Amino acid sequence: MAIPVTDNRKSFGLGSILLHWVTALMIIGMYPLGLYIGTLTYYDADYHTVPYWHKSIGMVLIGLMLVRALWRTINTTPAPLPQPKPMLFATKAAHLLLYLLTATTLISGYMISTADGRGIEVFNWFEIPALPAVTENQEDIAGEIHYLTATTLISLAAIHALAALKHHFIDKDRTLTRMINMRQETNQ
Repeated sequence: MAIPVTDNRKSFGLGSILLHWVTALMIIGMYPLGLYIGTLTYYDADYHTVPYWHKSIGMVLIGLMLVRALWRTINTTPAPLPQPKPMLFATKAAHLLLYLLTATTLISGYMISTADGRGIEVFNWFEIPALPAVTENQEDIAGEIHYLTATTLISLAAIHALAALKHHFIDKDRTLTRMINMRQETNQ
């Protein structure tokens, strides 16, 4: 059976699945790349190249998150699987926190990169213009926020992944299979 593009009340469609996994892989890849940037000195061969890639991927990720937010508003969301109310609350809170941390990390990254008034060149395709600085030492303040939120985000993403594995191997429910779509379920 072909996987539908949109979600239904029982499972996620191909659109949501691709948006989820592409976003996840980008975030997972960006974290060690950002840590590596922190080790570079002016004389390192990667001093200009790696930050350029990090910024470009970050700007693509902002666009992807906007598409994801739009997709979420125009698409049906699968009904939650049965679980205790405190667990349902924790699940919703964790998902909201993942979105907020991602947004904060991306915005603070933009603020670091544009603090000097220069825009961000995205893979030589186009430039995202800089907004005027909002505070003195914007680069330093945004840098602290960026590191803290990125580290919290990657930690929460790891907990999210472990929870999905727990659901799959211990609880033996459909939480993980709905997002990798191993078995497509029909509407209602």
